[in-house]
Amino acid sequence: MDDPEQAAAYEHAGRIDGVMAAAYLFHTARVSQVIAGCGEVLDLGCGPATQLLQVAGLNPDTRFIGVDLSEPMLGRARRQLAEQRISNVEVRQDDMTQLSSVRDAAVDAVISTMALHHLPRIEDLDACFRQIARVLRPGGALYLADFGRLKSLRSVLYFAYQNAKHQPHLFSLDYERSLRAAFELSDFERAMRRNLAGRISICSTFRVPFLVVIKSEDRTLTEEVLNKITRLRGMLPRRYRRDLDDMRVFLRLGGLKADPFSG
Repeated sequence: MDDPEQAAAYEHAGRIDGVMAAAYLFHTARVSQVIAGCGEVLDLGCGPATQLLQVAGLNPDTRFIGVDLSEPMLGRARRQLAEQRISNVEVRQDDMTQLSSVRDAAVDAVISTMALHHLPRIEDLDACFRQIARVLRPGGALYLADFGRLKSLRSVLYFAYQNAKHQPHLFSLDYERSLRAAFELSDFERAMRRNLAGRISICSTFRVPFLVVIKSEDRTLTEEVLNKITRLRGMLPRRYRRDLDDMRVFLRLGGLKADPFSG
């Protein structure tokens, strides 16, 4: 997303307390559960870093590197970093299919939330997974979440515009384009089998693979972090809290276990 106007609209609609609040908190909790104890974590397609900064705030002893191909997005990420005085995050421009700025076996974990659908071809998804395998240290942690391809145009339009009255039209339009661009669940499964060894699992929302999650084993969260997650859920407006709980239910039915919100 290189258009400054699009980047601005995306950042505004995607602010941490906006319509994406439930999704942000869901992924923040799940990412934290996977990366607990990691020293250095790489975030692919960090965009304006809204999600990344929430994760970093919950994990202050971990160092994060966010990469994105869009300089306008990175500019907004740097502004957020300065405004929030976050010291454990660095952002840099890089291509997630190449990761030329990251050495082999350099990071303890790789994460990515809702960014992989920006890759134009299945071959690019495969290249991205190869790079993940290259930069991860042996036994490293992994959390990748993205849209899954919906079979029905009606379903695409429903999900894309269900919050249209609460967000700029440009954001809804980008949401629709993202859903149309999403990979199929089988594409993720093949890329995972070819490139990611170890105890990596994949699951999707029940019946309809609207969301796909690829992850390594969960680790134990401290009582302090669990309490913070619970407080953040309680601070959500009722509507967003309901959205969060719907995500929990449909992914649990799809095979995602060890819910960090249930403690």
